[in-house]
Formats: sequence, structure tokens, C-alpha cells
Amino acid sequence: MAIIDFFDRGWRGNPQGSAYIQDDRHHSFDEVGALSCRIANALLAEGLPKETKGAIWAGNDVTAWTCTLGLWRANMCWIPVGARNSVEENHHVLDSFDCEVLFFQQAFADTIAGLQPRLPKIRRWICIDGEAPAVAGSLSLQHWVEHQSADRPVVAVELDDVIMLSATGGTTGAPKGVMNTHRSAQTFCAHFMMRCSYGGNERPVNLAAAPMTHTAGLLSLPCTALGGTVVVVTKPDPALLLGGIAKYRVTEFFLPPTVIYRLLDIPGLKEKVDFSSLRYFMYGAAPMSVDKLKLAIETFGPVMMGGYGQTEAPASIAFLRPDEHFDGAGNIASDERLSSVGRPNPLIGCEIMSDDGAILPQGETGEICVRGDLVMKGYYQAPEKTAETLVDGWLRTGDIGHVDAEGYLHITDRKKDMIISGGFNVYPSEVEQVLWSHPAVQDCAVIGVPDAQWGEAVKAVVELNAGQEVAAEALIALCKEKLGSVKAPKTVDFVEVLPRSPAGKVLKKDLRARYWNASARKI
Repeated sequence: MAIIDFFDRGWRGNPQGSAYIQDDRHHSFDEVGALSCRIANALLAEGLPKETKGAIWAGNDVTAWTCTLGLWRANMCWIPVGARNSVEENHHVLDSFDCEVLFFQQAFADTIAGLQPRLPKIRRWICIDGEAPAVAGSLSLQHWVEHQSADRPVVAVELDDVIMLSATGGTTGAPKGVMNTHRSAQTFCAHFMMRCSYGGNERPVNLAAAPMTHTAGLLSLPCTALGGTVVVVTKPDPALLLGGIAKYRVTEFFLPPTVIYRLLDIPGLKEKVDFSSLRYFMYGAAPMSVDKLKLAIETFGPVMMGGYGQTEAPASIAFLRPDEHFDGAGNIASDERLSSVGRPNPLIGCEIMSDDGAILPQGETGEICVRGDLVMKGYYQAPEKTAETLVDGWLRTGDIGHVDAEGYLHITDRKKDMIISGGFNVYPSEVEQVLWSHPAVQDCAVIGVPDAQWGEAVKAVVELNAGQEVAAEALIALCKEKLGSVKAPKTVDFVEVLPRSPAGKVLKKDLRARYWNASARKI
């Protein structure tokens, strides 16, 4: 299937139904579908070939997402641009990924106007919500498409055409461009629809609360494929998010763990909000505290669903389904199960490998490697980096983990995050799980810092819950009790807020820089 087919399936089955809701305004499948066709026809009228790269610089917005659908309908390539990213990061992505068409909201017009001289490859500038005089040569979306047909264009599609060019988060250096195709995107959708069961004529309601330039955008596709409705939250406001769940009878949504922790801090949340419509509350993008996961199950119900993926294998290497959070007797599952990311999904191969590419026995720790239709085509204009990551048909994920006796996949840590202290390997995620268990700890990150005696010393950087206090010595003692002295932090620093990416991941590279910049070596 072409990626646009997932929207069109819902359009055929529910043309008058609400495809999207934003600020109480309902957008029908007919309305969105027609506009996406006009956008696609306008792109094709420009004489642009397939895989032409277009970006949308906007917050969560129905019209912005419709521009993405229009790009896909023309078999062109969407470059996700994070509205919360730094200006320089977005400039790098647009320029190095060879963007030719930029759709943008008026709110970003002045910023974009300042970047125009540095973006010579962009040939068409389209403001999606009015005029933008500051951006030279720009047109309003309404004017640009007003004479275009609302009929579906006939466009040749091959499954390996690139339809999404996403920047990696990366731990060092500039972000790489991950080329995902119709094939990898449809495999993501297939995995999600296999794991999330909606029967008969039941239509899901998806809440797009996280940025649609990340996982929330892809997660909206299976919903619209079933003729369901996507409720678009335009601001990262807990009140909007929680209000939308009961108001629209939301059945599914995704949030990163850091946002879930903040929801759980709201006094009386379970009594204040009706969560009875929820079927799938998805979490991922970063490890989740087992203790906070148990609290989430008690608060939101038996609906939590863990997910594991990468930009290079989008969002669905493994899922931990809601029922798998419980044992056969209806009790919450063991900590070991809850700390896993679930069982690998059906349409991929997943093995644990040694550094030399040997497949390791069950239970042994090594690098998680994946192959199959979910895997990216490669890195954009980076054959050497592609060859380092795609080896003998396998995606070397850079994640370290193991598979337990029940077949559940566990991520020990990122390969590059491992700390070697005094000759011992220390996996930060193991230490972070212990720190998260302390009631005063909101979030934390464990990193290695330079140390004359140990080479690297284990340091915890901790963000506390509002109004809570705990001594560094108490946290160190807790880790020594649970893990022993080798893995326990030697020091603890407290911060107001940990640095995070727009997707909610803690930026350990930023934390490390504070401690390693003065050091002659960086590891």
C-alpha cells in the first residue's frame, strides 16, 4: 500500500465523518481529502518529480497535517520539522536534506524570513494560514490551490519510494536523515493494527497530544484508516489533553514517560477525569519507571501499552500490550515483565548479536538487531553511515538488551551510553530504575563523568517532584542497597529541569557536555 491509502481507506468508508477535530472544529474526511488532493495537484503542476522533499514548519494543526497528506498523495517526501526545535537545527535539516517546498504557519514567518537567504534550494514557500509578506515570494495556501482539482491525481508509486526523511536525535554530531518508505511506513501501520483490536464497525478516537512531527503523526494513520477521528491538541497543556479524553471519548493516545509523570502528579486525577473510554494509552520514546508504570495502571486502568522503535525502524519493533501488563490471575505483572518493551512484532526479525555479528543465545546481553520491511532504506546521502548501521541485512540499533525466558525483549541501554567504571560495565537504565523508585524523584539521568581513579565515574542528575527533598547520600545508599557499590552513583547533582528533546527524551549528550568539555578525552 502507498502511505496515503491509509487515509483513503477511511475516506471511502466514512466520507462525512469527522477525520480530525481541532479547537472543537470538525473536519470531515471529504473536506480533508479534497484539500489534500488540491495540494497534491498543485505540487504536480509545479513539475516536481516523485520524492521531491517538502517540509511543514508548524505546530500540531489539521491544515499542516493535510499538507503532509498532500505531499504523500503526490508521492513526494515529507521532512518533519519540529516547531519546538532551535532555529539552527531546523535550518540544518531543511538545507542538508535538500528541501524544495516549505509549508509554514504565520507564527513562524519572521523566523523563516531571516533564514531565506540561507535556504537557496527552496523554490516554493506556502503559508498555510493566510498571507506572509515577510517571506519573499510566498503564497497563501488558499491562493496556491484555488484553481486545482479536488480529484485524486494518478501517480505511479513503488513501495521503496522515500516518503519520509526524518532527522535522528543522535548522541553526537549533526543529525542524519533517515529515509523511510511506503514499505516501512505500511509495516508500522500493520503492526499497530495487529496489536490494537477494534471490532466490526467500531471506530477509534485518537488524541494527538504529542508532536505530530514525531510518533503522534504516524499513530494517527491507523486511526483514520478505520474511519476514526483524530483529536488534535494544539498546545502541550495538560488541561486540554485531559479535557479532550472525556469530551471526545478518546480510545487511544501516546505520550512520552516524562509527560505521564507530570499527569500522575496531579492530585486526585483518577477522580477528576473520566478515563473509561480509553483502550490504549501508549508510552515509549524513552524508558519508563516501573513504579510509575504501576501507578499509571492504577490511575488510567488496564490500558497501558508500551512501544519500542527507532526512527530507522519506525515506532514498532515491539509492543507490550495492555493485557501483558498483567499475569494470568489478573494481577499486575512482575517488575521484570513491566521493565520489558514487549515481544517483537510479527513482520520483523529480531535477534541479540555480539559485536562480531554472532546471534547470541536467549538470555545473553548484546546488541538488538532487526531486519524486515520495517527497516529504513538508509541514511540520506551518507553511504558510509548506512553501511555501518545496515550490516548483512540487519539494522544494528545501537541498543543493548536481551530476550528473557518468556520471549520479552529488554533494553539494557544505548550502546554509547554504557559507562565503563574501573573496568566494569555499568548500564545507566538499571541505575535509573532504582532512582525512579524513590518517591521524591520525578525524573533522572545517569551518565559517566571523567574521574582520575575510575576513568569514568557514575553520576546521577536528578529532577525532584515539586515540594520534595532528598539528600544525595540517601539516593546513593538506595542504589548501593539494590545494585552494589560498583553501579551506585559516586555523586548526585540536582537540577530544576532536565534537558529534553521535543519528543521528551532526556538529552544526555547535553548533560555530558557540562562535565566533559574541560576533559582532554570524551569517553
